[in-house]
Amino acid sequence: METTYWILEATGHEKFPYRLRITRGEENLLCLRVQDRWPGTKGHIFCLREDPQGSLYPAKELERVPIISLKRYGKRLAVVLDRTINKRCEFLFLKKKYKQKEGEYEQIFWRTRTNLIQRKIKVKLTTQGSPRLHIIIDKNERYPWNFPNCTVERKNLPVGDYALFSEPGLRAVVERKTFENLLGEFGRMPLLHQTLGELEAYRYAALVIEANYSDFLNPAKLRFYSPAFTARALAELQALHPDLIITFAGNRKLAREWTLRFFSAIMAHDEDRLPAAVNEAVNKYELPLDFKGGSYFELREKVMKELPTEFGKKDLAQLFSEADLKILKRVLTDLEKEGLLTSTRAGRQKYWVKTHNLEKSD
Repeated sequence: METTYWILEATGHEKFPYRLRITRGEENLLCLRVQDRWPGTKGHIFCLREDPQGSLYPAKELERVPIISLKRYGKRLAVVLDRTINKRCEFLFLKKKYKQKEGEYEQIFWRTRTNLIQRKIKVKLTTQGSPRLHIIIDKNERYPWNFPNCTVERKNLPVGDYALFSEPGLRAVVERKTFENLLGEFGRMPLLHQTLGELEAYRYAALVIEANYSDFLNPAKLRFYSPAFTARALAELQALHPDLIITFAGNRKLAREWTLRFFSAIMAHDEDRLPAAVNEAVNKYELPLDFKGGSYFELREKVMKELPTEFGKKDLAQLFSEADLKILKRVLTDLEKEGLLTSTRAGRQKYWVKTHNLEKSD
């Protein structure tokens, strides 16, 4: 996977002296004309969207920084950069109606975390509104929850007990467990793991338990297991299924309420989109494998700045004795693809040669 970069350029334009591009390889995911290098204490910066395929003004590159995270939250696009200062910001995309004529126009504001903290903004959730929901309940669910003001139907679900449906298919799935249900499942843990593994294959998936966590640690409520065992079993479920939401709702009524709000937030998020071109670009964005938290980019920088111009496997072993070898291998492969490294030979005698200096190339 190619690295995604944040690139700031000087255009020389009087009103919008800078261009900001988010790129992956040769593709521009987002291209904006901006009024300053960073919002800073000014609060926010007004931006104009520019055609990603072409630019109106010639530009000189000022900085190039790898992007750690790029995510959409409703009408906001949040960005985290791989550097220690000025690393977090967001872009707010709004549609406004013309006062004197029909139609809408776009407003884009570039804001920072500091600005959001300092401003006294009234509390407002990202997922506003409560769109009408289409909920499918599995036919095998004996005493299902009710969902007033929703379209509800009974069908055989491939997994889970409740699902949120919108074209072209299932958007979210929820597996419901009572206290007794889950205790019984502990006697069939391999089968439970298979079920939860299938559940978490969906983008939005949750295991909703009609009990409190404390119930599983109460000896008076446990028949066959000790509190220590149930605590380990619950921890194992979350550890082995990190992409699955596990919530202890307390009781049946609150479990139904949590699921309804969960489905509602997902639908609101899906309907409250960024402009089509930006939304499409963000949906295509991926971090290299599962390299989160900057470790991938930290290793890139160490390879290019701390290793000699020519280095071999011994040099790598000395400098990266505690590094994740899978991530390091990916870093070397990506640097070769980008033309920053070349390699010769193979096996134990393999060594690499730097073709560019990282500070110059970045």
